[in-house]
Amino acid sequence: MVVSPHVNAPAQIQQDAALSPAQTLWDLTGNDMAAVDALILERMQSSVGLIPDLAEHLVGAGGKRLRPLLTISAAQLCAYDGTAHHKLAAAVEFIHSATLLHDDVVDESALRRGKKPANLIWGNSASILVGDFLFARAFNLMVETNSLEALGILSNASSVIAEGEVQQLAALRNLAMTEADYMRVIEAKTAALFAAATEVAPVIAERPTTERTALREYGLKLGLAFQLVDDALDYGGMASALGKSVGDDFREGKMTLPVIRALKNASDEDRGFWRRVIVEHDQQGVDLERAVSLLRKSGALESTMELAKQYSQDAAEALDVFPASPLRDTLKELAGFVVARIS
Repeated sequence: MVVSPHVNAPAQIQQDAALSPAQTLWDLTGNDMAAVDALILERMQSSVGLIPDLAEHLVGAGGKRLRPLLTISAAQLCAYDGTAHHKLAAAVEFIHSATLLHDDVVDESALRRGKKPANLIWGNSASILVGDFLFARAFNLMVETNSLEALGILSNASSVIAEGEVQQLAALRNLAMTEADYMRVIEAKTAALFAAATEVAPVIAERPTTERTALREYGLKLGLAFQLVDDALDYGGMASALGKSVGDDFREGKMTLPVIRALKNASDEDRGFWRRVIVEHDQQGVDLERAVSLLRKSGALESTMELAKQYSQDAAEALDVFPASPLRDTLKELAGFVVARIS
């Protein structure tokens, strides 16, 4: 199976073209992103037919390609003039896609990128094994860049992501989970890959430590903001904005920041509700609506979004070490746009 490469920005970005800094980044990095997209689709191929079929269902669906877009944008910001950033960006997308395939098996979600998850079509075993294939492809691409430092950054991120997912699983349905524990989980399972995606660019461009630190900080804070918004959207958004079913975290009994903050000053009655639906996993048809009401009444959704906004501002400010340019300024705007998804 051979798939034609995508040249334009993914549909999820095109739909918001008038508003989205991501669309502007695609416009600024078009040739590089077309090369990355072609490489992604080329390296998905296998003589084992199930592999490209299943991979195309997820990877070929596009998503936002946000993480590889960050790698390419950071490389251009660092005036990198080679081609290794194409392989690193494709590797970043494969790592992300592999984790999604594995997550869908664990989370049992009914929706991924607006479509039925691969595991509900081909089964859990096939999804896990194709996820492993994509991880292997990512490491193939990393090795081909001949940058041991970049390989170290992305391979470490892969380990950290796995640790974060295990931490989250261990905290499932645990009302005693602290805010500090939660922040460690999202830094590992989400922000680590954002940080690695931006950090590898100054490494291969051999830029000063100040630029490497700034871009890593940008990616890390952007990733934290992104996950905080996702967790708020799970209770207060639409499936189209989230890319997965609204209420998945609630149904799975995940302890996210809105719930943790709502519990801090909850009445005995409200705490009993959270214990029933999260710990005992006894959920009725109206319980999600009640959960949303409690989160809004307690201010937990609002305070979660305020924290996301702070991280987005920190991300934007990290780029001040670079001179003003359309690319730098659009990356700054992207940080703000990430938190605007809630409205």
